[in-house]
Amino acid sequence: MTTAATLSIRRFDAGDTDAVVALWQEAFPEYRDATKPQRNPHLSIANKLATQPELFFVAVLGERIVGTVMGGYDGHRGWLYSLAVDASLRRHGIGTRLVAHVEKTLTERGCPKLNLQVLSAKADVRAFYEALGYRTDEVISLGKRLGEVAASAA
Repeated sequence: MTTAATLSIRRFDAGDTDAVVALWQEAFPEYRDATKPQRNPHLSIANKLATQPELFFVAVLGERIVGTVMGGYDGHRGWLYSLAVDASLRRHGIGTRLVAHVEKTLTERGCPKLNLQVLSAKADVRAFYEALGYRTDEVISLGKRLGEVAASAA
C-alpha cells in the first residue's frame, strides 16, 4: 500500500456503485455469472440500500474504492457479508480493518454474536477469518430461494 494515500472507511454512497460492482466482479467470480440472478451485484446493492444502508461500508485509498463490507443485525445475531478487497492490495490489513469496523459498529448496537458464511471450497478465505478469531459453528446452513430468484433457479 502506498504511504502517499491514507485508507479511510466510510458509508457507501450511491455514487460508489460502479466501483463497487467492478470490485465485486473481480473478488467474487460468481457475480459475473448471468445465469445466477441471485448473484447480481446491482440487486445486492439495491437490497442493502433498502435494508440497513448504514451498515454498508467502503474502504477508500486516496480517491479509489479498494474494499467493501456489509453488516446486518436483526436484534438477535449479526451478519457479515460481501467483504472484498482489491486483489492488488490484499495482505495489507484492509480486510482486517473492514471486519473490525463492522464488529465495532454492531457491538455498539448491542449485537452479541456475528455470523458469516464462507463457501467450503475457499480455504484461504476461511483461514483469513480464523486468523481474526472466527470459529466454525457446529451448524448446518440451510437456504431456500424466494420470489423471482426461486423461479429462475428452478
